[in-house]
Amino acid sequence: MTNPESQIPNPVVEGKADDDLIIRIRGLVNHFGEQVVHDGLDLDVKRGEIIGVVGGSGTGKSVLMRTLLGLNRPVDGTIEVLGADALSDDRAQRQHIERNTGVLFQDGALFSSLSVGENVQVPLKEHHPELSERLRYELALLKVKLAGLPADAITKLPSQLSGGMRKRAGLARALALDPPLLFLDEPTAGLDPIGAAAFDRLLRTLQEALGLTVFLITHDLDTLYAICDRVAVLADRRVIVNAPLDEVERFDHPWVQDYFHGPRARAARGQAPTPAQTD
Repeated sequence: MTNPESQIPNPVVEGKADDDLIIRIRGLVNHFGEQVVHDGLDLDVKRGEIIGVVGGSGTGKSVLMRTLLGLNRPVDGTIEVLGADALSDDRAQRQHIERNTGVLFQDGALFSSLSVGENVQVPLKEHHPELSERLRYELALLKVKLAGLPADAITKLPSQLSGGMRKRAGLARALALDPPLLFLDEPTAGLDPIGAAAFDRLLRTLQEALGLTVFLITHDLDTLYAICDRVAVLADRRVIVNAPLDEVERFDHPWVQDYFHGPRARAARGQAPTPAQTD
């Protein structure tokens, strides 16, 4: 077995100017009691890319995202997001990150008692209280349409929406502040294949039209192959590889080989298994 360290470049993007990086993590350590989730994790995310973050259960994908968003305080390490110190107690740095990031949690995480339009207006009210009620409504309607929902969805409650529509409503709220950076946690989980593919196409269209950088946690192999520019794999308490898919597929690690060369991965690549592979 070849040495993974010599086979694939370091998960840190070497030789790139810091201006090209929208997220820079060094030496991240997260643990909860005796459970160590991350130990010396490094990761770079380049401006304008869709990066897929994958890993087995318990590898800390959502913990990593929560740490980047300031919802979890790590034990050690440094994190820069949009040029600001994500671990700083300085309010100005925190607000800079909050105003320039959008987040789509699993299943949309909408406020159940608010309409779609009211949900989308929540970030606008928090960060731009000077806006008039009429302007907030118009901006919310624009984001609802941008997320691929019909205009009349703005008055509906989350309980009146399908799962796919709730995801899109959550995406509309994530886009409310026109952020350059989006965090998406399993955005296609629970969707049928047609709905998931439609969401993927929407996300790629928005990324290209708006110049977004997307940090995407997913288990969906179809999503990885359809829209991700690079894939970061979490295993062994760190990012073991961060590269385009063709390089990740060749990475010599048991989880990576199982994940990217099993029947589902072959289907996602449009490759039918041979008779020997189906035995």
